[in-house]
Formats: sequence, C-alpha cells, structure tokens
Amino acid sequence: MGLVTEIVALPAAPLRGVMWVLDKVVRAAEREYYDPGPVQEALAALERERQEGGVDDDEEFEQREQALMRRLEEIRAYQLGQAGPGGA
Repeated sequence: MGLVTEIVALPAAPLRGVMWVLDKVVRAAEREYYDPGPVQEALAALERERQEGGVDDDEEFEQREQALMRRLEEIRAYQLGQAGPGGA
C-alpha cells in the first residue's frame, strides 16, 4: 500500500517541496524579526546618543525609547506564545 500511495502522490511532490521551502523561509524570517538583540542594541545606541548630546529633546528620546520598548514587549509576547500554555 505504501508504494501505491507514493505513486499516486507523486504529482504533488513539487508542491510539497515548494511548501517545505516556504516554511523554512517563514521560520527564518520570524526568527530574525522576533530577535530581541537588535532592539536591545538600538536601545543602548539611543542611550549613548543621548549621553553624547545627539538627542537633546527629552520628548524625542522618550518617543523613540517607547517605540523600542513596545517592540521588545511584542517580541516577548511572541516568545511566550511560542512556548505554549506551560511557558518555558
């Protein structure tokens, strides 16, 4: 029965291959998008910029900082969702 199933499913093999590749691309993109490292680096760079006088306006600093903090919260929520109900 396994051989017959493989022969019948053979025309769908290219589609399965494309779906496999797309799954790998999506997973890689998600890993990159939900990586907290670049956001943490941007927060550190923002603080350095403020200390060096690059950001004089407190309101501008707070807006940029809040945007980065919201992004970190989004990343954390995604990671918790990926961990499942028990958390990890």
